[in-house]
Amino acid sequence: MRFKKVSFKNSNGQELSGRLDFPLIGKPKAFVLFAHCFTCSKNLKSVEHISQAFTQQGMAILRFDFTGLGQSKGDFADTNFSSNLSDLKDAYQFLDKNYEAPQIMVGHSLGGAAVLHVSGELEKVQAVATIGAPSTPDHVRHLLDSGKEALEEKGEAEVNIGGRTFKMKKQFLDDLEAKKGKGVIKNLNKSLLVIHSPQDSIVGINNAQEIYLEAMHPKSFISLDGADHLMTGEGDAKYAGSIIANWASRYIEFNEQNEAPEGEVWTRIGAKGYTTEVIAGSHLMIADEPPSVGGDDLGPTPYGYLLSGLGACTAMTLRMYADHKKIPLEEVEVKLTQDKIHKQDGANSESSKGKIDQIKRKIKLSGDLSDEQRKRLIEIADRCPVHKTLEGKPEILTEEV
Repeated sequence: MRFKKVSFKNSNGQELSGRLDFPLIGKPKAFVLFAHCFTCSKNLKSVEHISQAFTQQGMAILRFDFTGLGQSKGDFADTNFSSNLSDLKDAYQFLDKNYEAPQIMVGHSLGGAAVLHVSGELEKVQAVATIGAPSTPDHVRHLLDSGKEALEEKGEAEVNIGGRTFKMKKQFLDDLEAKKGKGVIKNLNKSLLVIHSPQDSIVGINNAQEIYLEAMHPKSFISLDGADHLMTGEGDAKYAGSIIANWASRYIEFNEQNEAPEGEVWTRIGAKGYTTEVIAGSHLMIADEPPSVGGDDLGPTPYGYLLSGLGACTAMTLRMYADHKKIPLEEVEVKLTQDKIHKQDGANSESSKGKIDQIKRKIKLSGDLSDEQRKRLIEIADRCPVHKTLEGKPEILTEEV
C-alpha cells in the first residue's frame, strides 16, 4: 500500500505521529480512522493487516500513536481515557482539514471503547466498528493490579502491563471512573459492528454482549473465533479488516473512484512485497504471488489471471454461439493449466533447445447435446478472442511515461 507519514498537534500542543495508508491506485473512496489498544502503537502488526484490508477495498486509513506512546510526544503518565478521546477528535479534525473527514471509525480494545465514546460527536462518521472492546473503559483497571494500590496511596506508580513498565498517575483511575459513560452506546446513533473472540482472555466475550444489547439498530456482531486479544494470527486481523471494510460499504457514501478507460488496465505495486492492485474499468482486483516465492497470496498470480481470461473468454464464446444457434447448452466448465515443456515435446516441436509455454484446456459441456453439437462447440472454443490473441503472438510495445 502507499503511505504517508503524518503528524498533527493535539489540543495540548503536543505532536502526534501518524501514518496514512492509501490504496495503491486512485483517489480513496472513503477515509477511516483507527484507534489502537491500550499501551499499543500504530505499528502493531495486526493494525497493519487491518489497514491493508481497507486499502485493498479502495479506502485510506489513518492510524496514529496516542499521546506518550510510540512516536508521539508527551508523557504517558499524564494521559488518561479523556486525553485519548481528545486525541481522536484531533485526528478527526486533521483528516477533515487536510484530506476528508473519516466516515468510518475502528477501535481495538480500549481504542474500541474510545471510538464508542467519541464518534457520536463527530458529524461525518457513519459507521463504527469495535474489535475486542470493553463495554466500559474502567474494564482496564484489572490490568493495573500490580500497581493499583501504590497508585491509590502515592498518587503515582510504575505498573507492568503486558510485560512493559509504564509510569502512571492516580488521575488515570479517577478518569476511568468518571468515564463509565452510561447511555453513550445507546445514544451512538451510528451503524455499529461488534467483533469479538470468544477466546479473548483479556476482554471477555461478555463485553461484546453488553455493547450489542445496549446499542440500537443498525447493529451487527461477528465472532472472531479462535483469535487472541491482540490478533497475533495474521489471518485473524486480515479477516477482521476485510469484514469491517465490506460491512461499512453499506452505510457510507463512497467517493467516485478513478476508472480505467475502456480497453485499458492499470496496475500498481508498492515499495515492498508483490501485492499488486489492478483496475480494469471500474473493477478493482488484487494480484499476488504465493508465500513460497515471497508473496502474501492475497490474489491470483499473473498467470492465474492469464488463464482466467482464457477460461472466461472460452465459456462466454460457447455461451454466445449456443444461444445464437439455439443449442441446448446448459453449462460450461473450463479447467486450465499452464506449464513449460521442452520444445521437442510440444505439438509444434523444433530441433532447437529450450522450452515453450503449453496451456492445457479441458472443457465440460452439460446439456442434451448431440455428438455433432459437442464436436462443433469444441471447435468454436478455439475461436475465442483471447485464444486467438495468445496464438497470434501479439506485439507488446513498452515505453516509460
